[in-house]
Order: sequence, then C-alpha cells, then structure tokens
Amino acid sequence: MAIGEICVNLSQASSFITCLLAQNTRDQDATTLRGKIATIESDFEKELLKLRKIIANTKQDIWEGLMKAKELEDYKFILNEWRENTNKYLSDEEQNLITDLMADGYHAWGHFYSALVSSINVKVQVEGELKNLSVGQAINLRSHPNEEVRKDSHHVLESIWKEKEELFAKILNHIAGFRLQVYKKSGVKSVLETPLKENRMKEETLNAMWSVVSKYKKPFSNYLNRKAEMMGDSSMKAYNFWAPITNSKPKIEFDEAAELIIEHFSQFGPELEGFVKQAFHDNWIEVEDRANKSTVPFCAGFPMTGESRVLMNFGGTFLNLLTLVHELGHAFHNYAMKSVNGLNKRYPMSVAETASTFSEMIIFDASMKQAKSKEDKLFILDEKLKRSAMNFLNIHSRFLFEQSFYKERKKGIVSSNRLNQLMEDAIHQAYDGSLEDPSIYSWVWTPHYYITQSPFYNFPYTFGYLFALSIFAKGKEKGIEFEKDYLNLLRNSGSMTLEDLVMKHLGEDITSEEFWEKGMEICVKDVEEFIKLTSSED
Repeated sequence: MAIGEICVNLSQASSFITCLLAQNTRDQDATTLRGKIATIESDFEKELLKLRKIIANTKQDIWEGLMKAKELEDYKFILNEWRENTNKYLSDEEQNLITDLMADGYHAWGHFYSALVSSINVKVQVEGELKNLSVGQAINLRSHPNEEVRKDSHHVLESIWKEKEELFAKILNHIAGFRLQVYKKSGVKSVLETPLKENRMKEETLNAMWSVVSKYKKPFSNYLNRKAEMMGDSSMKAYNFWAPITNSKPKIEFDEAAELIIEHFSQFGPELEGFVKQAFHDNWIEVEDRANKSTVPFCAGFPMTGESRVLMNFGGTFLNLLTLVHELGHAFHNYAMKSVNGLNKRYPMSVAETASTFSEMIIFDASMKQAKSKEDKLFILDEKLKRSAMNFLNIHSRFLFEQSFYKERKKGIVSSNRLNQLMEDAIHQAYDGSLEDPSIYSWVWTPHYYITQSPFYNFPYTFGYLFALSIFAKGKEKGIEFEKDYLNLLRNSGSMTLEDLVMKHLGEDITSEEFWEKGMEICVKDVEEFIKLTSSED
C-alpha cells in the first residue's frame, strides 16, 4: 500500500473514532480503538522517518535526477520538504530514544496539565445561587449578561490560579525545557524555526503580519474604550470583554439556518452551494443536544469518501449559526481536497482556519445587511469585532509572552512571579494599554502554551483570520467567478509554501505589509461603523 493510501486510511479511521466518542463520550470500545489507532500511527511515523532519513541523505546529483521522474511530478513539494526538514543531526537511535522518552516525559506533562485543570472546581455566585462549576463552565460565564457574575467568576478563577501557580509553573517550565533540549541536540537554533517550517511560512511573512497588527492597535483600543463607556467604565475591564452590549438575542431555527446558509453561499459559486445542499440533505450535520454527547463542536473529514461530518449542539442562537458555518467551512476544505493524493492532503494550521473564517464572513456580511434594527446591527458587529480583537490583541499577547518566556527559559527555570510579569507586560503591549485588570495568570489557563505538538500555537490563528478576510474581499469583488480560484487555492494548500500558494492563486506577496493591510482595512471599517452606530442618538 502506498504511503498516501496509508495516510488516507489512518485519517478515515481516526475520524470515525472521533465521531463515536463525540456522540457518546463514555464509549469504552471507541476509547480502546483510539488507543490502537494511536499505536499504529506511531509505528507508521517511525517507519516513515526511516524513509525520510534516506531521502535526506541522498546525494544531490542522484536526488536531482529522481526529481525529473514523471512519476514523482505530483510529489516534488512534499519530498523536497522531507529532504530539507528531516533532522540530520540525530541518529536513528537518538531519534527513537527521544520519541520513546516523550511519551512518559514531554507529552505526559501536557496530559498532566489537562488532567489538573479538569480536576479543578470553583464556586461562583450566579443569580443569587452559589454554583459548583468546572473551569470551563466558569470561563464561559465571561459572556453572562450580569456583570457581577462575570466579575465574581473572573476573581474566583484568578484566586485558584494564584493558589496553584507554582504547580503550573513547573509544568510549563518542564515542557519548554524538554523542547529546548531536543532543539539543542537537533541543531535547531531558534524556537520559531520549527513552527514556521510546520506552517510553511517565511519569517519575513510573520514579521510583515505582526508589523501591520502593531500599526493598527489604535482602532481596536477605540472599540474597547467605546464599549467600556457604554458600560459606564472609563476603560475595558478584562471580565467585560465578552459581555453582550445589547439585549438583542436573534433566534433562528435549524431549518431557517440551512436556508440562509444555502442562499448566501450560492452567491460565491455553484460548487459551494451544491456542497452545503448535500451536507444538509444527506444529514452530515448532527445537532441534537443530549446526554453523554460532547459539547465541543467539530468537523471530521472522511477522505476515502470525500465526505465530512459536523457535530455540535444547535440552540437557535446567532453564535450557533456562526459555529455551524465555521464547521461547514472546514467541511468544504475537505471537499476541495477530495481529488488530492493522500500525501498532499495535509495542510498547515495557518490555512486550516481559512475556509471556516471565510464562511463566517459570508454570514456576518449577510446578517448585517438583513439586520432590521440598530440593536441587531450592534449585536452582530460586536460579535465580529470581538473576533478581530482576539486575533490582533489577545493572540498577539500570547506570541509576545512566548517569545519572552523562551528567551528566559534558555537561561534556566522561570519563576511563577516572573511568568506573571512577562504575561502582564505582553498583555499591556498587545492591547496598547486598553485592558484594565487583565488576567496575569493567562499563562496558566490558556491551554495552547501546554500543547506539546508545537510551540507558538498562536500566530497561525491571526494569519488565518487576516488571510480569510483578504480572500473574502476578493470573492465579493469577483463574485461567482472567484469560486474556481478559491477551490484551487484550497486544493493546493497541502502542496505549496504559503508564499507560493498566495502568489499563484491571488497574485499577492504576503511578505509585504501591503497584503496584510488589505484585510486589516475591513476590520478597521467595522470599528468605524461600531463607533458611528454607538454615537448616534436614534
């Protein structure tokens, strides 16, 4: 069986098990199967590494000859990527030793973090009742309509993080320490080197993006300040960031949502329209709220059939509608990759959110046009701007924190007090001083810092968000004709660098700030509209 076929079969099996566990989180048979698949995947990766080592050590003249072979034409990119990125510093024995040690060392710290957070319960006053809540439930109260509930939840969580900060500091230091030691042995000089390679992105691209984000802090500070004024405050308190600003609660039934999505997706092309029609008609979407079903929405792709499955709970809110189109966006990306060989189906995280965010923008745009009142417009605009602020302010603070943390971790253990200071400094810089009483323990409760697959699990979100906005602007400009370019871009997302991908399909240079400013301009106009609406008397 070819490597691409093995990848497809493993992906198919993994998606099936994921769906089984999502529809019943207590399915023990599915849990056992997940363990078996994980073992098979690990064995496959070890064998694949041997092949990659052979490719990496092949003499240049022989390699150049191989790359001229017609049979390898479709695989040049991935094969050259393996040749370039496969570590040449470690022997097979050293690489296997590191892999084995990761299971009960490196990855174990990540699992311990998840288990520790899951074991924590806090008591929060909710509408006069003292409730015993999980961390996730308490965090979800940040969007509660009652400010006292939001405030109490925020301070209760900060107290529990303070109580356990030493333990979390040890976990974070050990994860980072293990990673840095492996990098040192592997000849990796910069902590950004690996995540940039994984995202197939040049450092110039990353720098251009963050440069534009840094230049446009003021509009989003203005948004937060105006929202704070509407709540009677001089500046935005951290626990009020997610607060609703209107009493508008637009309701929509699932069938209505389906009609709305089909109607507005059709404006961007017949394949997108036909795809969502099939997804609804063939019941690819499971939205029932029931016991033992996972509450985490997701899309699972089944590459052998070219289908996807979306699981979520649909309660009829506007946010549910956005979640639905977000997951359908992922499903459309899977659909676009249907004809692509298994080796070229794996696309980086930086473009993983492109189709999903593009789909959200379609609904945001349509909803703003259909909004019947100023209150409804403000509700929709605020939801959109919260996403912009998260990507340009919050995600930026995470990036800045990790930069500072890894720089200091190279010199030794970083104390909890110092971690708090680094977090506070990063938030102040990223939010341009517009956030009052920020959570200095964000490094504790943000799970991305503890993900062991890759550091800097942050900048791909901002990339995907701004990238999708730029694509959406192009789509609105070209209309139905844009669909062909869009599909080709998605199909090539697993077999090109980001720079080449965008240049080929959009004719844009993403190493330049000009590209990123185009997407940013859309968000700045949203802020201007928000300020205008909240300034008018009617």
